[in-house]
Amino acid sequence: MHPLFFAQILPADSAAGSELKEAIGAATQPLNLDIKHWFSRSMLEEWLNAGINFGLRVILVVVLFWLGKVVITRLKKIFNGILRHRNIEGVAVSLLDSVFTSILYIALFLFLAGVLGVKSVSFAAVLASMGLAVGMALSGQLQNLAGGVIIIVTKPFKLGDFISSQGTDGTVKAVRLFHTEVLTPDNKTAFIPNSLLSSNSVVNYSHENTRRVDWTIGIEYNEDVDRARNLLRSIIESDSRILKSPDYTIALLSLGASSVNIVIRAWTANETYWDVFFDINERIYKEFNAAGIGFPFPQLTVHQAK
Repeated sequence: MHPLFFAQILPADSAAGSELKEAIGAATQPLNLDIKHWFSRSMLEEWLNAGINFGLRVILVVVLFWLGKVVITRLKKIFNGILRHRNIEGVAVSLLDSVFTSILYIALFLFLAGVLGVKSVSFAAVLASMGLAVGMALSGQLQNLAGGVIIIVTKPFKLGDFISSQGTDGTVKAVRLFHTEVLTPDNKTAFIPNSLLSSNSVVNYSHENTRRVDWTIGIEYNEDVDRARNLLRSIIESDSRILKSPDYTIALLSLGASSVNIVIRAWTANETYWDVFFDINERIYKEFNAAGIGFPFPQLTVHQAK
């Protein structure tokens, strides 16, 4: 059936009929695909030249990217030298190095995009149109960036400090653009977002030069408290790592369910904290056993009704 059959059933002078006839006629026109033109020798040569030009641009971009990385490495060394010359160190150096590196790589990326034929104006227009979406997507990272700046200004810790935050204990290795690297005592690296460190509690164990070491020693109820206290005093005073000022404290802390608890509080240098803690523990165990002072263990007395 001819496609215009449906248009012929309408009156010839009808406006609807003429519009329908034009629409159906346009829709049923044969496609004008010039296959010979698309696969002609000139077109194939044009495609070949375009492919060769693009391939050369890609090779050039790869070479320039490698050279750019070499240049960035050299510039970073110069930049770090300038920071050291200005007596800037620690957390500030780590964060500024990350910012400087990011800027250099962004500049390199824009340059390589231009080599590939991407116009910077068009690229900027695309970024501007995507600004809102990108800003919403990166809102958390922007908070981390601001947190890094706050860490530099307030200086709650420096590189090498032992801190505790967000359930992680460890030594600060570096403060990057968006996160802080912390090395835990069991040699794991934790990456904590800067926004969390800048807006939450951080305990810095390395901030002061000295730390107080606490021990709680339990003895049996039938033991002489003064005898135990004198033995503990001799142990503490014989250790040269225990500071004379502030003075140490030995006191009866509490009467427990099955033990009399004596507390020892002494001060030592920050770097010797754990050595002193473990060594004194061992000496107390050995010397109490040698002196016949017993360590209690939980006991339960049962009375049987008659």
